[in-house]
Amino acid sequence: MEFSTKTCEEFVEVLASKAPVPGGGGASALVAALGSALGNMVGNLTAGKKEYADVDQQMREQCAKCDVLQADFLRLMERDAQVFAPLAKAYGMPRDTKEQKAEKDRVMERVLREACIVPMEIMEKCCEAIEMLQEFAAKGSALVISDAGMGMVFCKAALEGASLNVFINTKAMLDREYAEELNQKAEAMLKKYPPMAEETFAGVRARLK
Repeated sequence: MEFSTKTCEEFVEVLASKAPVPGGGGASALVAALGSALGNMVGNLTAGKKEYADVDQQMREQCAKCDVLQADFLRLMERDAQVFAPLAKAYGMPRDTKEQKAEKDRVMERVLREACIVPMEIMEKCCEAIEMLQEFAAKGSALVISDAGMGMVFCKAALEGASLNVFINTKAMLDREYAEELNQKAEAMLKKYPPMAEETFAGVRARLK
């Protein structure tokens, strides 16, 4: 599918089309990649500067982590499309007879679990990105502090967006115990990290006034 290698114009065009993929998960992963890249830029523009010598090593280490995160998010763009395709197909399975209904339920349960894996991973990596962006905002060059705040907005949006993909899939699961386990993990991330992102954004905005 290689959505991550398409031009911006091509990606937006296919996202807006009737095609089943890419969807919200892939879009969330892309937004998170952009958010991580903005943090990476702050780190790269801070490292090597005399006035920030005391945080030079930390900035370089954070940039290396961002390199990995960016690649992970782009990989998850592709993976999200791969796991959604079987789910879209399963939704179209017939359920006119008892046997057909049982088979559809069996297949749906399997593909719903698989479809939850990617948005959960996107959420987890968004949390990592938010923690790094917090460091970039606090210790990065004042000349690019707005980019750290912007990156935080992007990663918060991606975190919350990916959570909706988790919840729409867990809602359809028959195994309610497993569904609630996933829901609780997602809710825990939503409880901790959006407030962290909002606090950092507010701090950046205050410094720009």
